[in-house]
Amino acid sequence: MIRNRFRHLILATLAAYGALGCESGGVGDPCTPEDEYKQNFNGFALQEVNVESRSFQCETRVCIVNHFQGRVSCPYGQTENDIADRPPEDPARCRVPGTDGKLCAGADGNPTDCDGTNNIDEIKVPVDPQLVFRAAQDTVYCSCRCQGPDKAASYCECPSGYVCEELVRDVGVGKAQLVGSYCIKPGTKYDPVNPVPPETCDISLDPDQEVGTGSKKRKMGSVCGQKDGKAANPPI
Repeated sequence: MIRNRFRHLILATLAAYGALGCESGGVGDPCTPEDEYKQNFNGFALQEVNVESRSFQCETRVCIVNHFQGRVSCPYGQTENDIADRPPEDPARCRVPGTDGKLCAGADGNPTDCDGTNNIDEIKVPVDPQLVFRAAQDTVYCSCRCQGPDKAASYCECPSGYVCEELVRDVGVGKAQLVGSYCIKPGTKYDPVNPVPPETCDISLDPDQEVGTGSKKRKMGSVCGQKDGKAANPPI
């Protein structure tokens, strides 16, 4: 039984090892980071930046995670109690993107319909919910490197509706070719001095309920996805 995840892995293997200089077409397209296909990945942390430079999902080959909390594929997250009390196919559970929680590893190691053991769709660890005012739609998408320290490198020009901001600093570790600025949505540069509003995607709230204060309000469902009963996984 062939599932989206296996197609994903094949395509990822065949993806070209292109340079980080890129065309700006596709900037802003949604992308799901490779880490989310790992069953034991808890999700990203607000304090970090992740640049995936070989993303087959992006025309630019670059998928950025700009100070984002949780998993793109599971906006409401899950708790230890969810893992213990809900079966993998329950819509309130986090799962590998593109799966339905009903696939297990057979005795021969090949995927098969589940018999209750060795589920390979479920996410096995707790996941923090997304922050409503720093959700995936604001911080995780296809981008390209628009400035950097290497004068010989190729850089893109940010399209209308995006600004060139430094995301990756040279701290002497990691991949030097990632250092530089990337095209991001205006107003989404992370400011550690000013705390991010604390509201998170809350599965107990009505999708039409507004959260936030003053002029800064958002409807839960428009940011975190509509819920079918207690559905947590939006389409990818």
